[in-house]
Amino acid sequence: MDEFYTLSQVTTGEQVIDKSRFIAVAVPLTSLIHIEKAMQEIREDYPNARHYVYAYRLHDGLIEKSSDDGEPQGTGGRPILDLLQHRNVWNVLLVVVRYFGGVLLGTGGLSRAYGSTARQVIVETDLKKMALYCTFSLRIPYEWFEPLKYQFNLHHWIIQKQEFTELVILLVKVPESEADFFEQWLNDFTGKQVRYEKFSVIWD
Repeated sequence: MDEFYTLSQVTTGEQVIDKSRFIAVAVPLTSLIHIEKAMQEIREDYPNARHYVYAYRLHDGLIEKSSDDGEPQGTGGRPILDLLQHRNVWNVLLVVVRYFGGVLLGTGGLSRAYGSTARQVIVETDLKKMALYCTFSLRIPYEWFEPLKYQFNLHHWIIQKQEFTELVILLVKVPESEADFFEQWLNDFTGKQVRYEKFSVIWD
């Protein structure tokens, strides 16, 4: 998996269907330990609801889970999880809170209600694209700084940090799929006059 999508902030959406109020709350997170805390906060923000149906996906470990929270099996959590999977969304907890309005919706109606409410905070929101990058630490003689800076800009390789000492020290972010090419290109372009080391691999 070279890329995925996530949310940059808590996002909400709401609709009323046959007198039942459905409220979607999408929370960006990266760890299992944050999920129960986020669920507790949602229960406090929306007290006395009949159901707190949810699904989540965590990219670290590729963990995913859904819960119908008392609704008929497969009518709540599954449509939400299907949406996250279809849209390649990770590191998100998506809860749909239901305040029951007294009208039974049936299994098909429930699936559509939960799925369409969840869509409001995924499909109708600007998602953040996450891609895998390698970071390189470079030690550059001053005469190579401007030519390399120009070339990095052409290749869309990102200078994250620069420090000027007896050499110029750069931290450069490169798409992971281009890492081998970057190393070969750097050696060829500078005649191996720039020392470098691979610093880390990150999602960003």
